[in-house]
Amino acid sequence: MARFLALAYAVLNYLVFLAVFLYAVGFVGDLVVPRTVNHGPPAPIARAIVVDVLLLGLFAVQHSVMARPAFKRWWTRLVPPDIERSTYVLASNLVLALLFWQWRPVPPIIWDVASPVGRTALWVLFWIGWAIALASTFMISHFDLFGLRQVYLAWRERPYRPVGFRASALYRVVRHPLMLGFVIAFWAAPTMTAGHLLFAAATTGYILIALQLEERDLSGMLGEEYRQYRRRVRMLIPVPRRDVASR
Repeated sequence: MARFLALAYAVLNYLVFLAVFLYAVGFVGDLVVPRTVNHGPPAPIARAIVVDVLLLGLFAVQHSVMARPAFKRWWTRLVPPDIERSTYVLASNLVLALLFWQWRPVPPIIWDVASPVGRTALWVLFWIGWAIALASTFMISHFDLFGLRQVYLAWRERPYRPVGFRASALYRVVRHPLMLGFVIAFWAAPTMTAGHLLFAAATTGYILIALQLEERDLSGMLGEEYRQYRRRVRMLIPVPRRDVASR
């Protein structure tokens, strides 16, 4: 019975992730959904900035702390290891949902591209960014990343083994295409408000810091193989390293 409950729990969390991901597209792009980066409860600018920074900080703390190996070792004393990843996904979904719900727009416009060609180009970049982010999860192990593989193996009473390291598709060009996709999507705005700029700048800064922590963990887990990969492939900018390209 416990195995079936764990499987149902993971599937439910995955469906919630899909809903949150789709809402995030609308939130950042100011499309369709009722509350977006530019539309929500009004507030004085100073108060809006404080609220938004606190929401972004909450997401950063949750996302980074729960991803650290030391936290996972402690956390799996309280929750079964096979649902640890699903619980992480659930926590991330809840924090993002809170951010979407409580975000306060900061309306002053930083830039507004008037050219139809320019606006179209930025919208194309916006959708390319989201496509890269989603596609990159399938280039490693999409279902492991979101906790489904772990509970499926437990349901089948088979031992869990990490998927291991492999540099395939976009991972041969940059080490973190998922984050590259997010950065592109967050900044590709035909109309950039101060609130959107705050969101894009804060999330980009967080990504740059979080990737340093993640790469330290990956180097510890994967050893020299990952360190060689780091020397060969850039983190986010898809430009070959000169020392490698010249060989």
